[in-house]
Amino acid sequence: MSSFPPVIFLVLVFIPSILSAPVTNLTNDYYQETCPDFSKIVRETITTTQGPQGRTAAGILRLFFHDCFLEGCDASVLIAKNALNKSERDDEINHSLTEETFDIVTRIKTALEKSCPGVVSCADILAQSTHDVVTMIGGPSYEVKLGRKDGFESKAGKVGENLPLPNQTVHDMMSLFEKKGFTLKEMVALSGAHTIGISHCKDFISRVIGPQPDPDIDAQYAEVLKSLCKDYNTVNETRGSFLDPVTPDKFDNMYYKNLEKGMGLLASDYILFKDNTTRPFVELYANNQTVFFEDFARAMEKLGMVGVKGDKDGEVRLRCDNLNKPNV
Repeated sequence: MSSFPPVIFLVLVFIPSILSAPVTNLTNDYYQETCPDFSKIVRETITTTQGPQGRTAAGILRLFFHDCFLEGCDASVLIAKNALNKSERDDEINHSLTEETFDIVTRIKTALEKSCPGVVSCADILAQSTHDVVTMIGGPSYEVKLGRKDGFESKAGKVGENLPLPNQTVHDMMSLFEKKGFTLKEMVALSGAHTIGISHCKDFISRVIGPQPDPDIDAQYAEVLKSLCKDYNTVNETRGSFLDPVTPDKFDNMYYKNLEKGMGLLASDYILFKDNTTRPFVELYANNQTVFFEDFARAMEKLGMVGVKGDKDGEVRLRCDNLNKPNV
């Protein structure tokens, strides 16, 4: 992934233990008695801090993906490093997770601690806020079950082997997502997260500049990218491009339409159209936004259940960036 979602993909061959472990206490109304204003506080905090912006939504959505695909949806990606441990957010892949995104989660946690101290987990904050930012910019609503606990471990060394990269093949990405129990169709649906957000030049520049530029990329689009990134490595290494240059602040199916036109920004984006196994799904979603929204919503519900922690293997952190008893 790049500056916002590295992408999400796969095939259901088996249901791994991370998904099949019993989760008995997640419910729609988990905080009804203990923190009745939970949903209201989450949504209002997001609105007052950033509002319904594509960049903000992409950052939170990406944060959620990166969290769930490592140790499961347990907020381990939020933990800061300490003298004894480098955490997930210290790995190079996670350097693209923006500080403003972490700050929004911190603001939500602070507001909830004032209203109902020691009750709401950071993992549930991340799950609910992801749903809210997606719907705020026009994306589909989906069910968010609550009651997750925050994990005890966050290791930078585990990141690289669990997250897809911008230049991977469909086979490579499927290998990662297969381990989480997703299907090929769900992989392509979740890749639609790239309808919002940006990617750094370093993640796609080789497609337009170099000894072997990608012949599949639209020529005019390639020239725009060359201009955007001409001096990124000497002037500003954070320079990049929208993953969807047409409607970058709207959650829609334009991402798939762009792929059909040779305007997939990352190699791992365009390969979804080029590969015969995934192209039918790209074409389906490009032609029918309703179907895309339905499939994306179901995949997000499934994603939110990956590796969920219960009372025995988790806690409710008082601060999202720190364990109650540091032992990572």
